[in-house]
Amino acid sequence: MATSTDATVPRIGLLLAGGASTRMGRDKAGLDWQGQPLIAHMHALLSALPLSQVVVSGARPEYAGVIDQAPGRGPLGGIASAAQVLPDCVLLVVPVDMPRLALPLLQRLLDAPPRACTRFAESPLPMRLQLDGDLRLWLAAWLRDPDAPRALHRLQAALNVQSLALGPGERAQLANANTPADWQRLASG
Repeated sequence: MATSTDATVPRIGLLLAGGASTRMGRDKAGLDWQGQPLIAHMHALLSALPLSQVVVSGARPEYAGVIDQAPGRGPLGGIASAAQVLPDCVLLVVPVDMPRLALPLLQRLLDAPPRACTRFAESPLPMRLQLDGDLRLWLAAWLRDPDAPRALHRLQAALNVQSLALGPGERAQLANANTPADWQRLASG
């Protein structure tokens, strides 16, 4: 897929909050993080970045969430659904379950040289995508195929992902909570 310069398009944050949270056993977005719902914490984090807007994926009416066109298809389903309603843009994709992310790390991802897809080390999220017509076509084809693999690494491989190195202490910011045990570790510091 071609890569255009991202200097001429808006930068939009996409907060992935549409999953079923089956391994957690309850909605991760509603978990309490430092006195507020996790979704509120993550939305505020993205809102503090130089983005033209923050969009939430999932049935989140309080955030005007973009409902998944193909429920149960994971983060890629949320990205594909949002891509149908968003303009060409630099898309900063962040999961709702990474509460330790900090602004400098996300800013570094935004400031990396323009590429179709950029992430940190081996972590599929957060990532920066160049949302354009080519990517929309790839995602639309993926949505039409109910048997298509749901893994983000398939998209990232198709886009020849650029991986950024992590500095000391940055890897801990990428810890996410998929299970109650994960959440306990994150919440306890």
